[in-house]
Amino acid sequence: MDVRVEHDTMGEVYVPADKYWGAQTQRSHDNFQIGTERMPDEIIRAFAILKKSAAMANAQLNNLDTDKANIIAGVCDEILSGALDAHFPLVVWQTGSGTQSNMNVNEVIANRGNEIAGKCLLHPNDDVNRSQSSNDTFPTAMSIAALLILEDHVLPALRGLQATLNDLADRYSGIIKVGRTHLQDATPITLGQEISGWASMLAHDDKYIVQSLDGLRELAIGGTAVGTGLNALPAFGDVTAEYISRLTGKQFVSSPNKFHALTSKDQFVFAHGALKALAADLMKIANDIRLLSSGPRCGIGEIFIPANEPGSSIMPGKVNPTQCEAVTMVAVQVMANDVAVGMAASQGNYELNVFMPVCIYNFLQSAKLLGDVMHSFDEHCVKGIRPNPDKIQSYLDESLMLVTALNPVVGYENAARIAKTAYNENLTLKEAAVRLGLLDEDTFDQYVRPEKMVGPIHA
Repeated sequence: MDVRVEHDTMGEVYVPADKYWGAQTQRSHDNFQIGTERMPDEIIRAFAILKKSAAMANAQLNNLDTDKANIIAGVCDEILSGALDAHFPLVVWQTGSGTQSNMNVNEVIANRGNEIAGKCLLHPNDDVNRSQSSNDTFPTAMSIAALLILEDHVLPALRGLQATLNDLADRYSGIIKVGRTHLQDATPITLGQEISGWASMLAHDDKYIVQSLDGLRELAIGGTAVGTGLNALPAFGDVTAEYISRLTGKQFVSSPNKFHALTSKDQFVFAHGALKALAADLMKIANDIRLLSSGPRCGIGEIFIPANEPGSSIMPGKVNPTQCEAVTMVAVQVMANDVAVGMAASQGNYELNVFMPVCIYNFLQSAKLLGDVMHSFDEHCVKGIRPNPDKIQSYLDESLMLVTALNPVVGYENAARIAKTAYNENLTLKEAAVRLGLLDEDTFDQYVRPEKMVGPIHA
């Protein structure tokens, strides 16, 4: 392998000749050969947005030569396009401040920029990292990446799935079926009402995620090493945040308290809590769908879901609720990630949190998985849900809990006698009521009408 010599304050290091990274990146690459989890692409892209914005802010504040700022901005555009992906090799399991990933970005920008300029124009620390520290750039990149993935990936998928559920709720509003509580038969409900509950869960999750975005809009940039802003101009943080807002089309501000911004990751705990709430609701929805579609002959079978692929390597013709299973596995992963995010955020010792890479890795994984699985679930399962009218009607006809409609007529205890007699003697509710002498057939038919039981009594 062809190599070149790079140096840092600790001495010389051999670096692959075809890579733009420098000595500090190479040291990290050699010293942290741990796992296969690379720093997420979303963080590298967020760093490119940040470094471009910082260069433009420094130039505006007369703190960086315009030619240097333009070269930095150009390389950042290359990073954002994906053209330099091969030059960011570092793993998540590195220094807890993310310093080495910050330097990886600085070195790539400097070396590629110098290649473009045809001369040694940029220094990774003095120019690309001017007015910055890893301690404020890494949390800033975290916030940018987190907000972008929530607004551009999670929320669109969530809203698409919710729209599908709302459509199904309207379409099946007239189909009356057995309700179930405690896994036991309960009073009637419409299929549309049941599905509307799922849609409302997602509407609430949408609200929770949107509420969490405000904390992510506050950026640590301008705090430098410990939050004091040492070596940065007073306006640098605000001006950089303005450029970041312009480049992303999202609203960001420089945090009013940089000491909080460097040491606390509470905003990620709060935002990931909203993702956990979404995961919990998706788990419930997916479980309901796969139970209601269970069978096809020996389960509940009240709804049909699309048959996407063979379900067994030994049982011919078997089809499984695989999309539901994918949703529930993602939900489990998100719930596990929530523990890691919370634990990482609790480790803000003194002026800096040093669990940032693992915090943002788990956060971004949760967001990516949730967005992906909601889109897949919507396209390959939920849009194809159809009722099984015959099965739904047969269960409704057999339900003993229709007797609840007789509470105002014969009282709770007599209604219970009717239900128990019907169950024990294998009778219909009507037959049991007549045999007990509590009602005649016409009176029974007047009150036990499932279509009148899916709303308040005045309905």
